[in-house]
Amino acid sequence: MIQHAPWFEEARFGMFVHWGIYALPARHEWVMNREEITVEEYSKYFRRFDPDLYDPREWARAARAAGMKYVVLTTKHHDGFCLWDSALTDYKATNTPAGRDLIRPYVEALREEGLKVGFYHSLIDWHHPDFTIDGVHPQRNAADVERLNSGRDMARYREYLHGQVRELLSNYGTIDYLFFDFSYAGHGDFWGGKGRKDWDSEELLAMVRELQPGIVVNDRLDIPGDFVTPEQYQPAGPMTLDGEPVTWEACQTLNGSWGYDRDNQNYKSVDLLIRMLIDGVSKGGNLLLNVGPTGRGALDPRALELLEGIGEWMKLHSRSIYGAGVSPFTAPSDVRYTQRGDRLYVHLFAWPFEYVHLPGLAGKVEYAQLLNDASEVFFREVDPDQQAMNMTPGGQPPGTLTIKLPVQRPDAAVPVLELFLKPSTVEPTVSHG
Repeated sequence: MIQHAPWFEEARFGMFVHWGIYALPARHEWVMNREEITVEEYSKYFRRFDPDLYDPREWARAARAAGMKYVVLTTKHHDGFCLWDSALTDYKATNTPAGRDLIRPYVEALREEGLKVGFYHSLIDWHHPDFTIDGVHPQRNAADVERLNSGRDMARYREYLHGQVRELLSNYGTIDYLFFDFSYAGHGDFWGGKGRKDWDSEELLAMVRELQPGIVVNDRLDIPGDFVTPEQYQPAGPMTLDGEPVTWEACQTLNGSWGYDRDNQNYKSVDLLIRMLIDGVSKGGNLLLNVGPTGRGALDPRALELLEGIGEWMKLHSRSIYGAGVSPFTAPSDVRYTQRGDRLYVHLFAWPFEYVHLPGLAGKVEYAQLLNDASEVFFREVDPDQQAMNMTPGGQPPGTLTIKLPVQRPDAAVPVLELFLKPSTVEPTVSHG
């Protein structure tokens, strides 16, 4: 567990918000890169950015209603556009039709809702005149790359990067979370990739710690951070480094895009998103689930519908998520376990007929109930030698606990059993990854 910020692993579920002027083209947040748009061409979005529906209180309320405990907003993405009134650039929200700092009301809204405050900040900047063109840059295929790069100085850009991070961590009170993005030195798919030397990551991280001692910082500075960040995939099990468990957080999208992507209809279902959350917590991880507000600053109705669906499940089942983590017991297929002290949560990804068989739990459970309504369920240990007959099921392997379920499946995306373990069976500490 992160000693200086235990809230992080106890919270388990947060909202990622990718928002900037890339919401206007509405074709993915990497549109500048994908379509190789020049700074001059891209400036049309800067001139038209007028988020008249921006209400971060709506975002905060939606996050809290979905059961989330923290929110992380892109202060600056790779296109270099800044949502706050930075003293180091003119490329910022105050110089657009928006005409104001968009970070301060966001921070205030989160605090009003009791949510932890997170910032995302891009290490990359395709707008800055000193950021050298490389294989990730929108102008990577320009015929005159060498001429375009002449006179660019990463040392000056590095000073700018550090200065902007100092602004963000000095002017908004306590910041709980910082997500840097990203390093790509030595990445085989890109030429001229950048990493720790380009960012002066050791010094940058030291400054972050000095300004915000209680902050958690991710692992994308090309040096170790407080947690690791699998993106767009679910780890097969608890994540480890050199055989030791590490704190991790999966960042996932609703539809494969981070920024607002109008025509992308590839939305995950509420059931799938809930299963992803459960699966991650069962392996000791958090889920940071992304939304991409529109160019007017509103949450997409499709995103709101999904968040509301998750929230309905969380109202009845959140104690299987908050502060829960890896269980020492091994779950059968189509089941995920999470555990909080003496409570073992059995998440049933499939609803079996009448019985679910849980290996290794015989003699270890005092009481069992469905979590959604606290209704009792009965359990027993079936004699391993019992022969299957016309009306009698066969025995189960020794040590198996058999729980009798109602035929009617609870009206929940994922039904959950809450098992109260006997004190003698609970380990002194349960690893949360």
